[in-house]
Amino acid sequence: MNTSEQLIERFYRSFQSKNHADMAACYHLEASFSDPVFHLNNGKEIAAMWHMLCISGKDLTIEFNNIKTVGQSCSAHWEARYTFSRTGKKVHNIIDAAFEFREGKIIRHHDEFSFPRWARQAFGITGWLLGGTPFLRNKVRNTAMTALFRFIEQHPEYQG
Repeated sequence: MNTSEQLIERFYRSFQSKNHADMAACYHLEASFSDPVFHLNNGKEIAAMWHMLCISGKDLTIEFNNIKTVGQSCSAHWEARYTFSRTGKKVHNIIDAAFEFREGKIIRHHDEFSFPRWARQAFGITGWLLGGTPFLRNKVRNTAMTALFRFIEQHPEYQG
């Protein structure tokens, strides 16, 4: 296993134990993160997101596998199981991740998952009806970003 793969394994093992501080230590300060919900442009925002998700995911479990290097990039497959707090519905999210590195840290992290599949699980019939629409995606994105910025306001270590 090369150093990039070791870093990604460390990241997911930290996620499994909800060690958000060690997760954050895997990122470069100038890192970016994106998925169908979040688009973040610095290491502090990314660290705050993982912190928020770790403490809000009371029953969150993470499994990961298939970490492999392709050129200067790395990919991984991971799955999250948790109860979506807004609805109380169980979610099993299946995610493929892509990573790029600078100075031994993650500089770009992109997670890809089916938003319609996630929405069906998280919102039930509303997700079935609206999960493929920009309306629901934008509503979820705006709600998530508002929650993240509120979290950052309450945690000075992520400000500035």
